Formats: sequence, structure tokens, C-alpha cells
Amino acid sequence: MPTVLLVEDERDIAELVRYHVEKAGMRYVHAGDGGSALRLARGDRPDVVVLDLMLPGLDGLEVCRQLRRDPVTRDLPIIMLTARGEEVDRVVGLELGADDYVVKPFDPLELRARVDAKLNRPRVAKAPDDLIVRGPFQLSIATQKAR
Repeated sequence: MPTVLLVEDERDIAELVRYHVEKAGMRYVHAGDGGSALRLARGDRPDVVVLDLMLPGLDGLEVCRQLRRDPVTRDLPIIMLTARGEEVDRVVGLELGADDYVVKPFDPLELRARVDAKLNRPRVAKAPDDLIVRGPFQLSIATQKAR
């Protein structure tokens, strides 16, 4: 069962998204602020994050930035869900690493389709950061072994 982490401080929007996520057979996890979002993303390991920009404490842009820097969460799909719909806001969000950007007011069915699209995309297996691969050769810095 895929898990969706919603980071949203508006209760009505959180309930609307919860309803549609659970109706789609997905697990719903909620954070109302940026700090809680980072803890849940690192600990609960959701399959996708739906992230508001305007949050108490750390804003959504900083949450996105930190998720992308962390090796545990760097590949986590992030969909920004925000009232900030100006072109510059969308560009900044996407440049910081968001995979998608949805502007409020939004259609919950469209958001669910975008979540489904992120969940169904093929995941590329990456070599660990300590593994250097060149053609058929591999060098592990951690174990100091070559293959």
C-alpha cells in the first residue's frame, strides 16, 4: 500500500486530500509544519510527498531543499500544492527539485492522478554514493574493494 505524506497546515484541505488518498487505497500521513514533514519523510519513508509552500516554521521551499539534500529522501517524488501560482513561484519550486506543481484551488481527482503518475513511474536503481562505476569496473570506497 503506497504512502502519501501531505504537508499542509489548512485542516479543510488536509481532510479533502485524506479522503481522496484513502479512497484510492493509499496510506495517508499528515504533517502540519515543515519540521514535522522532514521527520516523517525520513522516518516513515512515504512513497510521495504533497507539499504546501506556505507553512509555519520551515516553509515548503526549504523542506523541498532539505529533502533533496538528504540521501534518504533525495529521490522521493515531491508534488507542490500551493496557492502561489505565479510563473516565478512554479519555476523556483521546480528548480529546487519538485517533480510537479499544482495550484490551489485544485481538483482532487487531478491531484490523485498526479500522485498515481509519480507512484507508477519506473524507479532507476542508483549505485550507492560510495560506489564508483566505470564500465565493468566498480570501486567501493567504504569497503576499499574493486571488482
